[in-house]
Amino acid sequence: MTSQPADLTRSPGAVTAARNATLAVFTVNGFAFASWMSRVPDVKDMLDLTPGQLSLLLLALSIGSLVGLPVAGRIARRIGAANTVRLGGAVSMPGVLLAGIAVEAHASIPLVMVPLFMVGLGFGTWDVAQNLEGSIVEQSLRRAIMPWFHAGFSGGTVIGALLGALITWLAVPVGLHIGAAAVLGLAVMWWFTRDFLPAYDEGATEAVDVTGATRSPWLEPRTLLIGLIVLAAAFAEGTANDWMAVAFVDGHDTSNAMGVVALAVFLAFMTAGRILGTGLLDRYGRVVVLRTLFVTAVVGCLLVVFGPSWLAFIGVAIWGVGASLGFPVGMSAASDDPARAALRLSVVSTIGYGAFLMGPPLIGFLGDRVGVLDAMLTVGAVSLLAILVVPAARPLKRAGGA
Repeated sequence: MTSQPADLTRSPGAVTAARNATLAVFTVNGFAFASWMSRVPDVKDMLDLTPGQLSLLLLALSIGSLVGLPVAGRIARRIGAANTVRLGGAVSMPGVLLAGIAVEAHASIPLVMVPLFMVGLGFGTWDVAQNLEGSIVEQSLRRAIMPWFHAGFSGGTVIGALLGALITWLAVPVGLHIGAAAVLGLAVMWWFTRDFLPAYDEGATEAVDVTGATRSPWLEPRTLLIGLIVLAAAFAEGTANDWMAVAFVDGHDTSNAMGVVALAVFLAFMTAGRILGTGLLDRYGRVVVLRTLFVTAVVGCLLVVFGPSWLAFIGVAIWGVGASLGFPVGMSAASDDPARAALRLSVVSTIGYGAFLMGPPLIGFLGDRVGVLDAMLTVGAVSLLAILVVPAARPLKRAGGA
């Protein structure tokens, strides 16, 4: 009924190199994605799109991701994490380049959607594989480090966004900007994946039921509950990314600039939580830390919605900390059994990223009826639900008591 544990004995030098390589790959993934997103306003203007048409254009990204995420695990089991990341880059980066060319040529919406589908497909595949490698590095180090990799992704998005703002101010053409970002991202990713550790133990066997049939991870209760934890964390993060600035402007009557400051506070404290939270995970364990952080997210959400403006900014910081570790810890929990890690990561990632897709329209729908600020209370409700299922993230016991 259980798979054999992988041999996680690696030389210290190889593990250190893999750790640095994984951090670099996460960072360049965030940088490349943010480079494209930073030019979305220019894309809207160049193609003369309505908000609805822009939403349709960006939907191609989401559809591509939803296609890539479920199959990435099986691909990684066949060709390894390094080659799967390369495959994702080989699909997404040309997609970014072709999308830039299509925008510069003022192509029709369907022609731009095709390369954007490639971008989403590649990034979805890349994401599962880099999380798989992160879990192998974490298990080899025998300490929590996955949040650092996700902090690297966040840092990459900040760098990509800031650089994109500068390049936009300098009036650099969209095609040139994101084309250069794609080439740079592909080169850096290809270089660092050389130091990746093997994705799983080649001698491990998959878990089978009494009939001898391989269990689908979509039928595993623990995997699905971990997916709910990741979904709640992704919902807290994605809602803040998309709506925090608007909520402060509309709900607290701040200026647009102060709305952006609120978003920056959230991102800064979420990144800090990912960097500093690894020590808490090693000391207190996943269940205690996750329960505490989801309660923290609820408190932060309540302060943002019901507090005066000054207190709402404190609430944003608390919210950011509360949303920091759920996603990376969920990735670690899904990878506890190395032989099944790739398949389970695909399931958990698919469930989690569903929050990034459903979050913005849900908040927008509720915001039309009760206001965006009050609609943010859904984050608190989802976080309360996550508290109930947090025990699913408890580490699995391996054979031999390891």
